[in-house]
Amino acid sequence: MPSFVTLLIYILGGAALGSLMLLTGIPAAPLLGAILGAGFLSISGQFDVAVWPPGTKTILGIGIGTVIGTGINRDTLGELQLLWKPALLITFSLLITGILVGLLISRFLGVDRTVALLGAAPGGTIGMSLVGAEFGVGAAVAALHAVRLITVLLLIPAIVNLLTPGGSIDLTK
Repeated sequence: MPSFVTLLIYILGGAALGSLMLLTGIPAAPLLGAILGAGFLSISGQFDVAVWPPGTKTILGIGIGTVIGTGINRDTLGELQLLWKPALLITFSLLITGILVGLLISRFLGVDRTVALLGAAPGGTIGMSLVGAEFGVGAAVAALHAVRLITVLLLIPAIVNLLTPGGSIDLTK
């Protein structure tokens, strides 16, 4: 099968499940559905590995970065005046934790150190996969981040609902 047809099948599979996931009300459902849809097709073994035209991932990365960047405005900068300390604390604690977890995974589970460090690093699936590709381990890093992302997208909204005052359980009382 020509590679553009295979790629189109993956895109349609991701788009179909991403669209269906909108009905679930899960935060970031289209992203989660697209990952699962394309992933299920890939795992099925019925299709060749998708081959993206050169530069496509970069263009998509720029597009996603632009979408995120447009959410930053003067109000966001105003909030950062209050949130810069927690932002730094969160950032450095995640970096240190990621490095420690990556080194432990490498040592005790026998995972390649580059894969383990990039897979345990905080960051988005796309960004870390692109960094991994620069090191020749993009697919493995993408797999680790995809599992992390799917798990986080499924669990964190429920946890936030349980642990915030507007949620089902208020643990502050």
